[in-house]
Amino acid sequence: MRIDSTKPLFAWECLDDSPSLTTLREFLRTVPDGPLLESLRRCRGKGRDDYPVHVLWGVLLLATALRHPTIEACLAELRRNAGLRRLIGIESEEQVPKSWNLSRFQEVLGQEPHATHLKAIFNTLIANLGSVAPDLGRDTAGDATALNARRKAAAAAEEEAAAGLPQASGGRKEYKDDAGNVTEVVEWFGFKLHLLVDVKHEVALSYEITDTKAGDGETLPTILAQAQQNLPEDRIQTLAYDKGADTNDVHELLSGEGIKPVIHNRQLWKEEPLRMLPGHAGNSNIVYDEAGTLFCYDRASEPIVRHPMAYIGHEPERQTLKYRCPAKHEGWECPMSKICNAGKSYGLTVRVPREIDLRRFPELPRATKKFERLYKGRTAVERVNARLKVFWGADDGNIRGSRRFVAQVGVVMVVHAAFAALLAAAPRYEGRLGKMSLSPIAKALRAKPAA
Repeated sequence: MRIDSTKPLFAWECLDDSPSLTTLREFLRTVPDGPLLESLRRCRGKGRDDYPVHVLWGVLLLATALRHPTIEACLAELRRNAGLRRLIGIESEEQVPKSWNLSRFQEVLGQEPHATHLKAIFNTLIANLGSVAPDLGRDTAGDATALNARRKAAAAAEEEAAAGLPQASGGRKEYKDDAGNVTEVVEWFGFKLHLLVDVKHEVALSYEITDTKAGDGETLPTILAQAQQNLPEDRIQTLAYDKGADTNDVHELLSGEGIKPVIHNRQLWKEEPLRMLPGHAGNSNIVYDEAGTLFCYDRASEPIVRHPMAYIGHEPERQTLKYRCPAKHEGWECPMSKICNAGKSYGLTVRVPREIDLRRFPELPRATKKFERLYKGRTAVERVNARLKVFWGADDGNIRGSRRFVAQVGVVMVVHAAFAALLAAAPRYEGRLGKMSLSPIAKALRAKPAA
């Protein structure tokens, strides 16, 4: 697998629908699955071992990596492809497992402690990437997506619920335009997959599976904590999310972690579109709207004109946002200048303590170009979702039961992270002559010890 040096670290467009045996061999070597396989072997004990756990595990990985629509399709290819069989330790066609073997194996894989080991594989892969890619995780975005599943028998579902597993249920999500009108309604039966991704490299940094009722705001702390564990300290600088995460708890969490929230506000002010800035009551002309945008009024003109104040920057030592007279900042005349600026050459300066309202006054104000640029990074989540759901089959729709579903999605996430590592470690064409070489990141990644 060769990618050009001018492309990003993870050149997802280089992924082949039908990877070669060499690529698949490298892919399997990339997966740090030692602890998981050891856990599965201990669980099996000394009983029959017609189909070793490493074989069953290998089938699940190959079925996802090769984009087979069903396990049966993967097993059929294994029966006719000796080279593929050898990759996962199957000596003959007769040793290819049956589909029911894989179904039972998925059930076991979704049980503890195997489910924890499965997620640890993903976390290890991301941690290795984060340690060698200096910007991985700097700018992030989160979102939740619908995953379809089938209903399980009531008794079995109750047993899984008692074990703390999320349960499949009916979900509904409305999409609205800027005016608040519903433009699309999505309904499904299944689960939610919550992701936090790197917006530049389009790599999932953490994930969580929940029922359909779990809100974005209540799940975000979990996926954020997981991503922080997978990355070097203080790596995450910004986090973009939709209005579902616009809660006091989320803003307090991000502020405490030193992460800039890039979250559009929920519109809750029904009667008063503007409020007077605290400390500026009386004859002041400084107000702010629900999004935290500051305005000043030119009351000398007829009619009265409202101007957005010029944002100067965040003052960390004061925990304030600094604003300046827009006329002075932009170089135009304002009839109110003599009153507002009072002979000051720099003009009126207003400092807004963020503690007034962390939701209204984030470290990066919503009315800035940088906020809008970072907010557009949320589209990276949609592209990651598409790869997981369409390319690798996370949205299979035929899975019954929480354990099998956790196992299926866990395998998809491992494949996603493993291919990211494989792409990062691939040789690149360097220099004007196109000489093939390993980048420093690729060399560091290849030096990581295998689990």
